[in-house]
Formats: sequence, structure tokens, C-alpha cells
Amino acid sequence: MSELRGTVLVVYNRYSTRGGEDEVFESEVELLRQHRWDVIPVTETPIPPSRTQLLRAATNIVWSVGWHRRLRELARVHRPSIVHIHNTFPTMSPSIIRAARDADAAVVHTVHNYRLICPSAICYRDAHTCEDCVGRKFAWPGVLHRCYKGSRLQTAGVAASVAVHGVLNTWQQVDVYISPSLFGRELLARGGVPPDRIIVKPNFMPSDPGVGKHDGEFCVFVGRLSAQKGMLTLLQAWQRLEHVPLKVVGDAVPGPTPFLDAHHSASSVEFLGRADRSKVLALMKEARFLIMPSEWYEVGPLSILEAFACGLPVIASRLGAMPEFVQDGHTGLLFTPGDSQDLVATVDWAWRHPEEMAAMGREARRQYETRYTPERNYQMLAKIYESALERRMP
Repeated sequence: MSELRGTVLVVYNRYSTRGGEDEVFESEVELLRQHRWDVIPVTETPIPPSRTQLLRAATNIVWSVGWHRRLRELARVHRPSIVHIHNTFPTMSPSIIRAARDADAAVVHTVHNYRLICPSAICYRDAHTCEDCVGRKFAWPGVLHRCYKGSRLQTAGVAASVAVHGVLNTWQQVDVYISPSLFGRELLARGGVPPDRIIVKPNFMPSDPGVGKHDGEFCVFVGRLSAQKGMLTLLQAWQRLEHVPLKVVGDAVPGPTPFLDAHHSASSVEFLGRADRSKVLALMKEARFLIMPSEWYEVGPLSILEAFACGLPVIASRLGAMPEFVQDGHTGLLFTPGDSQDLVATVDWAWRHPEEMAAMGREARRQYETRYTPERNYQMLAKIYESALERRMP
């Protein structure tokens, strides 16, 4: 039996709702195990605090005494060479970074969102992208606008966590930050994350779904039915795209979603609700193209990688990291974010030019085979670990 490469604690504070970060964490744990790493997953699923617990929860966001102690004990028992953090929010807190350094382990931190530079983590407010807090030592604008859960107290807790650990030099204790995109790297660097420590490693597909026939007479949207995902723009466009059947996969976000009322006059839109990954991939293998009209800064969208693996071209908004993945005219088409007229024109052209879109789908598949397979991703991750270990050496 081959010798183990080393021990890595892979740390992930889960969210109350499962999302793409969960898939990336789980896929990467399995990938490391396949390449003979001794992987110790360390996870926590937070319980939403009651009103009486909000102050304590806000304090724990800044420094969790319990998790600092627990991480130190885990490191003492397992003696990892690397602690790979995927998320510390909201329960674990950045105190675990200090614990990892105290254990003399190299620290790698995958940054899946913008929490280090924005209390809401998405750089989006009042129906537009927002960078008001980027580069500030304390995110006062976010607190003023109640950007986290509509609460100034909870937003202040998030802002204080980032600010306090900036003063404590905690963020300098991370040897390598991983960003899933170049756009994310540049935004994090502008926000104060040391640019020489940020390495771009895109997400990946854990298995190959195979190329579809794409003989279904429809296109598909996959994602949360929310304003930042571009649902209002999408449904406004489909008032003029009755000839293009659209299947929408995903749940609505909690609270009022007035834009969903628009679908009543768009008979070509079919809402399928939430679907598991196998169903999503099956739809992608039938569809003619995927629509991604996001109006926030997507970091490293898994839906695009899933589409590429299926040989499906993507129509995406020209925003955030998406132009890095979707090369206009080669692996899909780009349109102006929030511009329903431009989306109408782009979709109409794509629908009327199936041969050109099929060629883009073939190029999308080649991009998957070159960049987003498990083996390619492991090669990048192994180099990142080497870099982190070298930086940690005296």
C-alpha cells in the first residue's frame, strides 16, 4: 500500500442552507483521500441563535474560545502538516487560524465568498453591486445599511471580526489564500488581503457526467430564484421570448419575491423547483444552452463548470468572474448585466443559430477537459500545499 503524503485538517463551518461551498468542500476532501492524504474533516453546522443569544453569537463571531481550544486539541492529536480552512463563519471564528499556527501547521484558506471584505459576503446591496466596505479597516457602511441579516448588531459582529483580526495580524498568519477566480483575487487584494499570498485555483467537477445530445428544445437556468441571480432581468426578457422555452431549476429565497409574478404572462417559462445534481446534469445534457444572468460578483460558479462538462454553452452576464469562464463567441455568449433588452437579443440570436452554439458547446467541453477535471485540480492543489509548506519553513 502506498505511503500517505501527510495529514491535513480540512475545516469547514457549514451554513444552515446547503450550497455550492458544501459541494466544493466534500469534493476536495474526497480528492485528497484519493491521492493518499490522511484527511481529517472538521465541520460545524450552526444553530440559528435566539434573540437572547444574539449578543453572545456576535461575540463568538469575533473569537470562539471553544473552537480555538478544540482546534488546538485536534492538532495536538493528529499533528497535521497543513490546516486547510474553507470557512470559519459564523461559529468557528478566525481564532482557529491562530490555533493552527500555534500547532506549527501551514495554513491554507479557500475564500469562497467576499466575507473578508464585505459583511454580506456578496458585495451586493439594494439591487446593485456594492464595494462601499472594500478596503476599509472597519465596515461602517455595511453596519449602517444592516447588510447582514438586516441587523446592525449582527452586521457589526461580522465587521468587528474582520477588523479585530486585522489588528491581531491573524490574516497574515495564513500562508496561502485560494481564490476560485482571478476576479476574486483582484477584489480580495483591493480589500487588503496580501496579494502575494493569493493563488487562483478554480473549482472542479468531481466526476465526468459525459457529453449530452442537447436535442431538447429548451434552455435552462439553475440557481437560487433571487434578485442577485438576475431573476427579474431574466423574466422581463422572457416577456419577449415566448418562442424560446425556458426551464428554471431552483428554490425561491425566503421572503417576498415579486419578480416571480412576471412568469404568469410568460407561458414559455417552466418552474421545476429544487432538483438534485443528477437531475440538473440530465437537463443540461438535453438543453441547448444555460442562462446565467447574475447581477452580483459570482466568485467561481459551479453551474458553468457543470455545463461545460456536459458540452453545454453558457449565456452569462458580463460581470464578476463569469467572463473568465465564458469566452464570448467561443464557449458561450456574454450580455450586459441587468439589461433585459440585451439578453433578449443574445438569446434570440443563440436560439436561431444552433450550429454556432453547438460549436461553442464543443469548445466548452474542451475547456472542461483542460481545466476543470479532478486530476488537473489536484495538480494545482498539490502545488499550493507545497507553497504553503515552503512559506512555513523557517
